[in-house]
Amino acid sequence: MKKTRIGLIEDNKIIRDSVSRFIGFHEEFDVVSVHGSAESFFYSCQVNPQLNVDILLLDLGLPGLSGLNALPLIFDQMPDVDVVILTTYEEEDVILKALCSGACSYISKKASLPEIVDALRIVVQGGSYMSPSIAREIVNHLMGGRISKATILTDRQKEILEMLVDGKSYATISEQLFVSVETVRSHVKKLYKVLQVNNKTEAITKYMKGQIG
Repeated sequence: MKKTRIGLIEDNKIIRDSVSRFIGFHEEFDVVSVHGSAESFFYSCQVNPQLNVDILLLDLGLPGLSGLNALPLIFDQMPDVDVVILTTYEEEDVILKALCSGACSYISKKASLPEIVDALRIVVQGGSYMSPSIAREIVNHLMGGRISKATILTDRQKEILEMLVDGKSYATISEQLFVSVETVRSHVKKLYKVLQVNNKTEAITKYMKGQIG
């Protein structure tokens, strides 16, 4: 059976050792290149021009050259490699930059070791793996950020929305929050704009669907 050659660039020694060791326990994989920095990886490629990997697990938060900046150089060195991001970064813009730079998969470091191996198997079969939390960020982006925008309500706006969900009137809300009815109405208009809805029913529907963080 031809083994899939695995490379790993990870600066945290504990993570680097545990991930590489666990992957090595599986017969279908051969861990051939393990490094603590991108610079070390490139130096290894220079010393051994024959070095090649099928899948490279890459951390983004590396000392020196970051994973994001290393990506194009990696593909210059190994055009056919499948790069799998393994990182703590789950921000939408970072994820998209990595994917647009050629990474095929994105795994959160919160994932278990078996999940990482399962992700590698998916990549071997030609697929792309995304940790659930990261997939949600991508969905948010594809939806034009509608859900992510909903999460930027202020605490007071969330409080008022929850009261609206409970069926309370503007007058009751103003009494309980010790503000004027006009202040309540102003908050409601702003939260409608943030949620991209036109009325209380639509706002409550989004809330009930769990689309507001």
